[in-house]
Amino acid sequence: MIPFNAPPVVGTEKDYLQSAIESGKLCGDGAFTRRCQQWMEQRFNVRKVLLTPSCTASLEMAALLIDIQPGDEVIVPSYTFVSTANAFALRGARLVFVDIRPDTMNIDERKIEAAITEKTRAIVPVHYAGVACEMDTIMRIANAHKLWVIEDAAQGVMSTYKGRALGTIGHIGCFSFHETKNYTAGGEGGATLVNDAELVARAEIIREKGTNRSQFFRGQVDKYTWRDLGSSFLMSDLQAAYLWAQLEAADTINRQRLTLWQTYYDALLPLMQKGRIELPTLPAECNHNAHMFYIKLRDEADRERLIAWLKEAEILAVFHYIPLHSSPAGQQYGYFHGKDDYTTRESERLLRLPLFYNLAPVNQRTVINSLVSYLA
Repeated sequence: MIPFNAPPVVGTEKDYLQSAIESGKLCGDGAFTRRCQQWMEQRFNVRKVLLTPSCTASLEMAALLIDIQPGDEVIVPSYTFVSTANAFALRGARLVFVDIRPDTMNIDERKIEAAITEKTRAIVPVHYAGVACEMDTIMRIANAHKLWVIEDAAQGVMSTYKGRALGTIGHIGCFSFHETKNYTAGGEGGATLVNDAELVARAEIIREKGTNRSQFFRGQVDKYTWRDLGSSFLMSDLQAAYLWAQLEAADTINRQRLTLWQTYYDALLPLMQKGRIELPTLPAECNHNAHMFYIKLRDEADRERLIAWLKEAEILAVFHYIPLHSSPAGQQYGYFHGKDDYTTRESERLLRLPLFYNLAPVNQRTVINSLVSYLA
C-alpha cells in the first residue's frame, strides 16, 4: 500500500534523541527547545516563539492570551480542522462561520466584515495547504474594528505572503508539528508565535500553567508563583530534539516536497486543461510549502469512485473536512453567516494525494499512472 502520509525522517533524529536522553532534561524548555525556538525566531523574523505540545494547544493558548470570554464572537472558516473552533468554544465564544474562496479554499476575506458585530473579538484565518489567506485585507478589517487576528498556520510552516512568513502577520500565529505536517516533533507538537510585544510576558506565564516559572529559571525572580490562568503548554525536550533534526534539514525537506508537488501538477495539467479536474491555485503573492497536493473532481460521487479505484491499486488517498457548520457541535456552538456558496460544494469534490518527504519517485509515478488511467 502506498500510504497517504509518512512522517519525515532525515537521519539525525536518533542521535539527537539520544543526546536529549543523556542530558537528564526531558521536560520542557531544555536545550533543544531553546534551539528550535531561536531558529524559528531568526528564520521567520518573529518576536517570540514558544514550543507547545500541539497546534491545538497553541490555539487554546491564544484564546487564553486574548482573554476570550463567554458570549464573545470569533470569525472562522467552516472549512477547517475542529481544533480551530474548539480553542475558542472552550472559552465560551460563539463561532461565526463564513464561506471560503473556491480557488484557495481559504476564508473569503470579502465575507468577513459583514459578519462582524459588537460582540466580535477575533478573526482566525486558516492558511489551507500552506497557501496564504489574503492577509492585507484581513489585517485592514481587523485594525478598523480593533479585532485580534490569530493565524492558524498549522499547514503553513515555511510558506510566505508577500515575503512574510505565515504565522507572523497576525497578532498570534500557531504552527503544527504533527506527523502529517512537513516537519514533525516525533508525532505531535506545535508552536505559538507571539508577534505583539505586549503579549510576550503573559504568553510565557500562560504556557507555564499560569506561573512565572520561566522568569524564575532565568534568575529574574527569586521564586515563582501562580500569576494567571494557564495550562501545561510545554513541549517535552525529547520532542524538541526530534524537531531540531527536522529544522536543520528544513530547506532540504522543503525543496523535495516542492519537487514532488510540481511533478503532480505537471503530470495532471493536461487533464485540467481538458476540464476533467481542477488543480490547486497559487496566488502570485504567495510562496507555498507544498504541504499537500489535491485535485477537485466533478462531484462527490466521482470522488468516491476514484478513491475506490486507487484503493484497488493499493494507493491511499483521503479527503477532509466535513464543514464544521454542518456538524452537531458546529450547530451547537456557532452559526454560518451568509450563504454557503462554496464550503460544502468544494469540500465534497476535493481529494488529497499521497505527498510526503520520503515518497519514492517510483511510487509517485504509480499514483500518477493510476490517476491518469481513471481520469482519462
